[in-house]
Amino acid sequence: MIRVYAFKWVPPFAQGLVRDLRVRWALEEAGQPYEEVLIGLGEDQASAQYREIQPFGQVPAYEEDGLRLFESGAIVLRIAARSETLMPHDGAARAKAVQWVFAALNSIEPHVQQIALILGFYKDEEWAKLRRPSALEMAERRLDQLAERLGEKPFLEEGGFTVGDLMMTSVLRIGDTCGLIEGRPTLSAYVARCESRPAFQKALADQLRPFAANAPA
Repeated sequence: MIRVYAFKWVPPFAQGLVRDLRVRWALEEAGQPYEEVLIGLGEDQASAQYREIQPFGQVPAYEEDGLRLFESGAIVLRIAARSETLMPHDGAARAKAVQWVFAALNSIEPHVQQIALILGFYKDEEWAKLRRPSALEMAERRLDQLAERLGEKPFLEEGGFTVGDLMMTSVLRIGDTCGLIEGRPTLSAYVARCESRPAFQKALADQLRPFAANAPA
């Protein structure tokens, strides 16, 4: 049985964005059942036992028949490799799908995440006020380049939805919380299209359920 480690609860601003959602979504698309293992913020994630599974104390972590993985991109690619819904059979198409996973994690997410951190945690600090204009300029440039490449296609490549779309949508949803997607109709429609997939809706509901059950009194 596959086991996915996730948080019992996170503050409202992070709910629906924690990276185990990517893994849950991939498993739902692939039709692979899994067991969630919930850990607490702080003590649980810092424990020696959990650090054996996830050396940085983050989520997600993944176990399958003795195999342990961390980092959402690596886990999602493991799942996708066995799912034609996520990874095309054709070799060239597979390479393009993987290409977009790396683009999401390397070309888009660092810039989007920087804006999310500045706005969410550091907006009143002097260094953040100085950094924000150039960081925003870079994030917007990358998003405009992505929108230009996507154009009128429903998904990133002509063959249909792949693991690349799953990962890119997961990253763009972070940008959406910062107001980066709203003014870009191409990307807004793309995110909405991917979020409408039943596998995403199931994964999101499953992530949110323990947050509601374990909310502080």
